[in-house]
Amino acid sequence: MNIIIYTVLFLISLYFLLKFFANIASKKISQGLRLFLFVGLVILAILFAVGGKFLLSLPLTIISLALLKLKGLSLFQLISLFRLIQTLRNSQRFSFKNKNAVNNSSMSVSEAYKILNLDPSKTLTKNEINKAYIRIQKKIHPDISPETARLSSIVNEAKDILLNNLS
Repeated sequence: MNIIIYTVLFLISLYFLLKFFANIASKKISQGLRLFLFVGLVILAILFAVGGKFLLSLPLTIISLALLKLKGLSLFQLISLFRLIQTLRNSQRFSFKNKNAVNNSSMSVSEAYKILNLDPSKTLTKNEINKAYIRIQKKIHPDISPETARLSSIVNEAKDILLNNLS
């Protein structure tokens, strides 16, 4: 008899829990889940570190940092965006000081490979180039942030050069 009562109570509480989740916006659920995972991973990392298992705490810390989002970008996306900006600054194609400057010099194929973060030793298909282009444009498209319009135009030029190089 007790099992029937516990089962009914469990099913009723499950019903109300699912009804509660159905009425919450999906954005709030994802934010709550992200926060829950972040806090849980940090707590686990601290427990492993206190217990002397530093090797186990490091991956948990890295995973928890990936869950952080700053202005819509995760930590890994910020790192890849930083690498793109450094590549462009090293080739004198991008500068924070001169916002209106447009570098009209032609981009080399090797620069285009670096900008799109592709391996020049591999033979690439048009689809692979477009995937790399889309992956970067999702982070720096001018619709997302108007400050990245110059970066976006340089990435567009890099994609065009690599696609023309395929032909």
